[in-house]
Amino acid sequence: MQRKEFLRRGLAGIGTIVALPTVVSSCTKEEGAVPNTDTGTGDGSCDLSPSETKGPFPIKTPADLVRANIIADRDGIALLVTLTVQDQNDDCATMAGVYVDIWHCDSDGNYSEYGGTGMQSTNYTNQHFLRGRQMTDANGQVSFISIYPGWYRGRAPHIHVEVLDANLSSLLVTQIAFPEDVSQTVYATEDYNGIYDTSNASDNVFADSLDGNMGQISGNTSDGYTLTHTIVVNG
Repeated sequence: MQRKEFLRRGLAGIGTIVALPTVVSSCTKEEGAVPNTDTGTGDGSCDLSPSETKGPFPIKTPADLVRANIIADRDGIALLVTLTVQDQNDDCATMAGVYVDIWHCDSDGNYSEYGGTGMQSTNYTNQHFLRGRQMTDANGQVSFISIYPGWYRGRAPHIHVEVLDANLSSLLVTQIAFPEDVSQTVYATEDYNGIYDTSNASDNVFADSLDGNMGQISGNTSDGYTLTHTIVVNG
């Protein structure tokens, strides 16, 4: 799926994007996949991505959520996430055939599969929105159709990611941060709950590793955004 096509569909509203077929991860660079702008040098000098906590709301059954479209019934600004996985132990070569799990909160700051507790009062224990798994293609890439995540108290906006090998052994758990100027623009729209209360610099996860966590964002609130990020693991 080409980036221009994704952004064009974003103009029609999030409902149109929900209906897209889940074939994003099969795109190749020749077919117009979002180019990666954060690649290694090819000489083994790429930096490992920061290892971060899965957080209090990890994905429970990723094998049941193999899909590229993870929006479900959530509202928000369209976001196309394209991730590239590299192996530091193989001269920073891209890794085909590994699993990538992602999960994040909705525009109100709530997670699916959890709730009804002091940590999250709204109960979404029987829903599975904004969670998914894909396997990297020949270019070491996966893509997910989602929405720009919201935020919740005490955390800067973020997406959780776990990379697993073909045997489902975890290679890395990390998180992706968002540029604050983009988040401020998104959170001023009607689908979100206002400006976040925690900056990237004061976030307890990103404060000491922000450069390695920061995603690359392009787009706007009308057409949707694209997020690209490279995750480097010890393969």
